[in-house]
Amino acid sequence: MASSKVEVIQYLVDTRKLWPAATQTSHLETEASRPFALLTPDERTKVLKYYFVADAKMALASHLLKHWVVSKYCGVPWRETKLSTDKNGKPVFRDAAGRQPVVFNVSHQAGLVALVAAHGYDAANGGDSSKVDIGVDIVCVNEREKRDHQMIRTQGWAKFVDMHADVFGRSEAAYLKTGLAAAAPAAYAALRTEDERRDYKLRAFYTLWCLREAYVKMTGEALLAEWLGDLNFQGFAPPEPGAAFAQSADDDPRQVIRTHDVVFKGAKVDDANICIRALGPDYMTCTAVRTPECKQDALGWELGPFEFLTIDEIVAHGEATLA
Repeated sequence: MASSKVEVIQYLVDTRKLWPAATQTSHLETEASRPFALLTPDERTKVLKYYFVADAKMALASHLLKHWVVSKYCGVPWRETKLSTDKNGKPVFRDAAGRQPVVFNVSHQAGLVALVAAHGYDAANGGDSSKVDIGVDIVCVNEREKRDHQMIRTQGWAKFVDMHADVFGRSEAAYLKTGLAAAAPAAYAALRTEDERRDYKLRAFYTLWCLREAYVKMTGEALLAEWLGDLNFQGFAPPEPGAAFAQSADDDPRQVIRTHDVVFKGAKVDDANICIRALGPDYMTCTAVRTPECKQDALGWELGPFEFLTIDEIVAHGEATLA
């Protein structure tokens, strides 16, 4: 089924320094007028509902990325990138024949917006990619550093883990509490201070969060899915922090983890291609993809580094298709 022309697309947009004069969400209508003009009226309303301008910026970039990936890879004008939702509420694009030539997912955290997409999967059916499941997550391990450290110092690591245990698998919370040292003994032994050990544990915690969310989003269900407790990532360790705020094919292998021991309802998961990568010292990205009707297709795809895309590049493309 798979076409040799399948493209796995991975991009990041950094919104942190965009539109500095917009100190309130409402200011984006004027400060980001060109990007705003590319949104539908409903999307503009959704962006303006955010109280914090940082969240509104990420929402704006997220909407733009979805239209951009459809327009660019499906070759349609921006105004024809009309999105609907599937049975689980995920945004999708269907062409005139009802096919999904590109499938996509987005995530945002701490000013960064990530997009992953697959394009051109079923060559025999006009490149329809609807039979590709794909998910992405991005986390920032220090966004809540002050709060996290304070909670751990006052209530202990076990209590911190227990507070989030309802979104983890049944064995994962126990592993976070007692199994990290055994999973990476050399890395853990090198930690000399309590602060270093605390940082390592938090990095492992957010690694698990990132892995799980990308996987769950790949399935099309939300983090409140009834089966969350039946999904377990076993024996995981966090990717090493990166030095540069970028990802590349030449990254230290310790910054990229592609092999995972995943169990669902007691059975080993062997159909998901999952890659988690460090992005600088504080961020991590995770892509998860599968092709349920032919698992070897997605398992053979190279999940490489994310590239950065600017808002100016997105806007230039959108405006060019409107000219």
